[in-house]
Amino acid sequence: MRDRVLRTARAYRAVMPAHAFFAGRTAAVLWGAPIDHGEDLEVAVFAPARAARRSGIRGIKVSPGLATVRDHLDLPVTSPASTWAMLGTELRVRELVVLGDALVRVPRDERGRKREGSHLATIDELRRAAAAGARRGAPRLRTAVELVRVGSASPLESEYRLDAAAAGLPEPELDVDVFDARGHRMGITEVVYREYRVLVEIEGDHHRTSRAQWNRDIEKYAAYAAEGWAVVRVTSSHIRGGRGQAVAYVTDSLRRRGWRPV
Repeated sequence: MRDRVLRTARAYRAVMPAHAFFAGRTAAVLWGAPIDHGEDLEVAVFAPARAARRSGIRGIKVSPGLATVRDHLDLPVTSPASTWAMLGTELRVRELVVLGDALVRVPRDERGRKREGSHLATIDELRRAAAAGARRGAPRLRTAVELVRVGSASPLESEYRLDAAAAGLPEPELDVDVFDARGHRMGITEVVYREYRVLVEIEGDHHRTSRAQWNRDIEKYAAYAAEGWAVVRVTSSHIRGGRGQAVAYVTDSLRRRGWRPV
């Protein structure tokens, strides 16, 4: 989807007014965020300029001060934080948290090392964007930004974390390097309840379809168990299946390790 949006945006750039810029879902997709995109590009201007009217374009008029524009992929695009805040008019709180998590995440390189400083936004930047003047959707933004965390590498991880918090589970660490007693890294785990020695592995389909990943997982989980960690493995159906299975599985594991609800 991102390639399609990028091709279309670059084609439109040739006839795009000099003062216009890409915003909304189009900007989010161009930044690589996990969000759906329709057929129309979302193109904004600052008031009092007139919003674009053209087939395939959704014109948006933005009050000055409510967006910051950057050059990205040789295109004028609202900044990640501005993009997030502008989407407060149409996204639910849960969706805003998922988007916010994606923007503040610190990526890792091919060797699993965190690329510090390569995040698209910070939580403080999201908070400032939400507070930048009279903005529609501001109450949702204020609620969402307090739920955004650094460390969720996928929408599934964000959704699990929100469900776990709603169920009263303790706040976990996210995107954690797990070491053995000798200081050797055994693996990287998405969700860690360190006090109770419980790890949550949220597995996408590649864990099943890749033989190399499957073998690596078996080795990693054996190493975790040898060091006294309990591993709870869940998939999208456990998180999005409507029965709260992921949270139930983790709750049972935490209880066995001594956790009790407050």
